[in-house]
Amino acid sequence: MSLIRTTPPRPLDVAALFPQLAPLARTATRLHPRPGSPTPQDSSIGGPLLWPADEPWPHCDGPHTDGGFSTEAVQVDRRVQARVAMYPDDPSAARYTPEEQAILERLDRMSFDDEWPEGPVAMLPVAQLYARDIPLLRTLGPSGADLLQVLWCPLDHPEEFYMPRTAVFWRSAAAVTDILTSPPVPPSVEFEEYVPVPCVLAPEEVTEYPNSSELSKEMQEQLSDWSRWQAAAGVDSSYASYPESFYWSHLSVAPGWKVGGWPQWGYTDPTPRTCPTCGTAMDPLLTIATFEWDSGYRSWVPYEDQADESSSQPTRVQIGSGYKQQLYICPAAPEHPHIELMQ
Repeated sequence: MSLIRTTPPRPLDVAALFPQLAPLARTATRLHPRPGSPTPQDSSIGGPLLWPADEPWPHCDGPHTDGGFSTEAVQVDRRVQARVAMYPDDPSAARYTPEEQAILERLDRMSFDDEWPEGPVAMLPVAQLYARDIPLLRTLGPSGADLLQVLWCPLDHPEEFYMPRTAVFWRSAAAVTDILTSPPVPPSVEFEEYVPVPCVLAPEEVTEYPNSSELSKEMQEQLSDWSRWQAAAGVDSSYASYPESFYWSHLSVAPGWKVGGWPQWGYTDPTPRTCPTCGTAMDPLLTIATFEWDSGYRSWVPYEDQADESSSQPTRVQIGSGYKQQLYICPAAPEHPHIELMQ
């Protein structure tokens, strides 16, 4: 991949300062989505899927609330946003192509009510991840699978007000010889933020440690003891009154879209995540993030983005009022149903 993003080293080696953390280190893959023109052969966010032509496209049975935006119109807007981000100095990037103009003219002639379907609603692609780009997937998914595909329903459900309902598929890429080129599109979406800007990825492995709320009380007390931090180089003295926040912001869990690693908490305290089929403790699979970073996570901004931090929301996806949607997988049987939480 030509796109590269590099996370700066952490301000200090937290496992050397707190050796009890060393066994808790986990590898996560930051995806670093950036607007682009992915193909079905690429890992992507919001891009076309390598979907078999003879396999039914996923649909959501609902029940649904009414969507407020035309999906095709939002998709046109997303493609324009991607082009502008890719070619910021080219005025023509913001112009509609003849194909896009034809779509908008057709939609303008239609009544929005005419678009509303009866029955199941086609789902939208959210992520397509190849194991060749994200090797961590080989340890998370079923044997023989080298491709993860995630879709979601872009309409809210009465019982799920805050995040879209997702579907997860594992497959062997080599087994797909005839690709579905024109998948069905839902007529409307609940929010524009449920339609990702098409993004290419720059996967990067980083090391994470648990959110402090998942640590023992003894470990939490040690992280809150400023005297334990004073001898370490690289600790910002402004954190003297709350050193645990230095750990939380700069040393534990990476922000943004990622595979694996540790979950971030904050919207709620940690809750048990057990497989609904077999009761096994589940592992983090995919984090769908509203933001790649914010003011509390600036040390995680890749070197390549530090001159222009405006790319903190490249996918334009928003979960709730700015949270993350976390998908979990059963390590004992990856084919078991996944679960999801908002944080």
